[in-house]
Amino acid sequence: MNLWEILVRPVHPVEEQRYQQLMQEYHYLGFLPKIGETLWYVAALGDQWVALLSFSASALKCAARDCWIGWNLRHQYDRLKLIVNNSRFLILPDWHLPNLGSRILSLCQRRLDADWQKVFGHPVVLLETFVDPQRFQGTVYKAANWLYVGNTKGFRRTRYGYTATAQSPKMVFLKPLQADARSLLCRAILQPPYCTGGSKIMLKADQMQSLPSFFTDIPDPRRAQGRRHRLATVLAIAAGASLCGMRGYRAIADWAKSLGKKARQRFGCRYTNGLYIVPSEYIIRDVLVRVDPVHLDRALQRWNETYAQEDESLAIDGKTMCNAIDDQGHQTHVLSVVGHQSKNCYTQKKLGLCL
Repeated sequence: MNLWEILVRPVHPVEEQRYQQLMQEYHYLGFLPKIGETLWYVAALGDQWVALLSFSASALKCAARDCWIGWNLRHQYDRLKLIVNNSRFLILPDWHLPNLGSRILSLCQRRLDADWQKVFGHPVVLLETFVDPQRFQGTVYKAANWLYVGNTKGFRRTRYGYTATAQSPKMVFLKPLQADARSLLCRAILQPPYCTGGSKIMLKADQMQSLPSFFTDIPDPRRAQGRRHRLATVLAIAAGASLCGMRGYRAIADWAKSLGKKARQRFGCRYTNGLYIVPSEYIIRDVLVRVDPVHLDRALQRWNETYAQEDESLAIDGKTMCNAIDDQGHQTHVLSVVGHQSKNCYTQKKLGLCL
């Protein structure tokens, strides 16, 4: 067989059922459903399918990968979309030929960035994959010039967080899609098209646990009757969701529902019948509408002073508030001081100018 005749292309919608059946039948981990940003590929020789591949969202945490990149926690969570995981690679029976696997990986690497931008609207700069050393040694990835950067710690993520005990560690392989991938991921400021959204971070366990304490002194605007959730808990969850990039009441409520048992406990959620209950979208909206914004702003500033990293430079930005006229007939202008690296707003000043 001539390897140069192999073609790699995305799986067409009408072919997805066949792809799923083959993956379920022949891959030792079975079929992996499409969750979030995922692309499926098939390597074909004419009309014959030779191999199947799946590329999906990167791992939330991987110490070996993160150490190789050298980024910090703030950069990591905001830029994970620039990394893609080769979550499945299956060479179908009767096609296990020398150099075939590395050839298919090479063809995928050449087109993946363009395909990803076309479907999901942002580029990819780094590929990752995890290999079980009890079954394989990563030979095909080594032959395709992927970098072995170490092993995972063996903890597996579940719907409730991570497993309590380490299981089988996996070998971690990385493949930069451009020469400056590592330095690009560590830059203080990303420019389009690599900037994939608003400023967001990933909260650590101690940050979750301490966040409610910053809101304990805020007066509760709600009636005492019918309060099911502490004000500090509701505000801490809303603040945590916003720090993680959620925008809007529904997004905040969905983020709250996705919290695991340990995260809910750290936020001080109400414990009923063996479960930690998070506030609903209605409760979150009601609290945020009623709470004194001055008290809320001061609490968030205190949290920022405690946990935020120092910015190397600051930007001063002025905005004119459309249709905002005060009692004296002056149009409102807001002057803000924002950190270049963290995107945190350090202070704001409202000015009233004559029309």
